[in-house]
Parts: sequence; C-alpha cells; structure tokens
Amino acid sequence: MPISHRVILDTDIGSDVDDALALAQLLGSPTVELSGVTTVYGDTRLRAQLASRIAATAGLPVPVYAGRRETLSGREVWWAGHEGTLHEHLDREPVEERDAVSYLVDEVIHHPGEVDVVAIGPLTNVAAAISSEPAFAPAVRHLWIMGGNFGSDEPEHNVRSDVDAAQLVFSAGIPTTVAGLEVTTQVHIDRARLDRIGAADDLGRLLLAEVQQWWRFNGTEWNVPHDPVAVLALVEPEHFQFSEPGRVIVDADGRTRFVAGEGDTRIVLALDTEVVPDRIVTAILTAGGEGPE
Repeated sequence: MPISHRVILDTDIGSDVDDALALAQLLGSPTVELSGVTTVYGDTRLRAQLASRIAATAGLPVPVYAGRRETLSGREVWWAGHEGTLHEHLDREPVEERDAVSYLVDEVIHHPGEVDVVAIGPLTNVAAAISSEPAFAPAVRHLWIMGGNFGSDEPEHNVRSDVDAAQLVFSAGIPTTVAGLEVTTQVHIDRARLDRIGAADDLGRLLLAEVQQWWRFNGTEWNVPHDPVAVLALVEPEHFQFSEPGRVIVDADGRTRFVAGEGDTRIVLALDTEVVPDRIVTAILTAGGEGPE
C-alpha cells in the first residue's frame, strides 16, 4: 500500500494512555511514514524515552526528540505521577540530542507541503516552531489536533494547559483539522477490544498495562481514545464528517469556539462510532505484527 502521509507526532505521552495508543496506531498504519516523534509538556525527556520504548517494542524504532518543558502561558504543568513507572531501565532508551522544535522546523521546511503534523498534547512545541521560523507555518501540509471542546463551555486539557500557544497556533493560517471532546468522547475502547490488544504480542501487553494503570489512576474500567480518534481522521477520513473551513477562537480560560466562514480550520462534526474503535484496534494490532484483519 503506498505511503499517503509523512507524519510527525507531537505528544505529551505518558500521562493519559491515549497518547501511547495513538503512537502504536500510527506505527501500524500502512499509509503512514512516521518521520519522528516530538514530546512536549513537563518531563519531555522521560516522555521521549517512553515513546522510544513503545516504538522499539513494536520493532519499528523512530527518532524521538524532547521538546518544550514549560508552557508559553506560564501555567503550571499537570503531572499525574505515574509517567514511565511501569518500565525498567527506561533511561537507556535512545533520545535524539537535537531539540524537538528545531527538528520540527527543519523537517517541515525541507519538505514543504509534504509533512502532516499530528499534535495530541499542549501546543507549545508547534507554537514555538511557528514563532522561531516564519517559513514553518506555510510549509506544513496539514495540522491535525486533538484539542478543544466545541460542545460545551468546559475547557479541554490540551488547550487549557497552554492557552497562549493554542491562540498562536490557531491564528497561524495552517490548514488544520481539530477533533474536540464533543466527538472523541463518543468512542470507547471497551474491555473486549482491550483484551484483543493485550493478548496479541509484546506491544499489546505493554499497552494493556498502560491502560490498566490509567484505569487505576481514574478509578474506571473503560477508555476514551481521544488521540487515536484524531489520528484516524487523518488516516481514514471516510469515517468522519467535517465542517466547512472557519476559525477556532480560544478565550483566556481555554474555552474554544468554532466560527464557520473565512478561515483555515475545520472541526470534526461526527464519526462512525461502530467503525472507528475497530479501525483503531486494527492499526494497533498491525503495529505489533498481527497484521490487518
């Protein structure tokens, strides 16, 4: 199957388990070339080591770059405390010495119109790339964001964590697709699907352990794959309904509002709640070597 998307994943992997699922999903998507992973928000080196471990467990190592630790807005970083604790010798995992933002800038401007950036954490790295190099924003093929909440006034974590970064990114003129909470929360990875993942291979067992850790932290036994939904909107858009282009407005408290009309951004309006979780699981199983259904 030909490669359709050259992708950089920008992630705050290690807290909510959905980042790890999204990374595995990209590794198992046959139309995606994952050029690199950049980490953001808090202990970005630890996050990078975890991303490196997951990719190595899949037998599909990719270069990983640690990025901005602090937010542009100055908001304190939220840290769950369990990040990386399941994995022995995580400090041995390779992380590129180069800074994530300089990698983002160079990779995009040296391949103008070819690189999709998938941002599933606070938007600090992307904002820093925009600010540091005027050629970056025009060279991005498309920006795919998990963030925002267009169904209520409740702020979403990624946007609220760095409002200044989100405001900068949404005003940069980059063609952008956003999957907000009002659509991602319609999808659940249930116990049966998680059991399939966990029974498959080393990668599946790693991911299941991460999921169970997140369950213990939250006191739940189900999972909302926020970030994998945003990834699938890139890889298999036929399962989604999108708005016409418009603008996303972010207020000082992190609340988001979509205004249809002139602009470069669209939001996910609806998705196939039956097909989407199965397609996410299929990609994860493929990353672990089971192969597509």
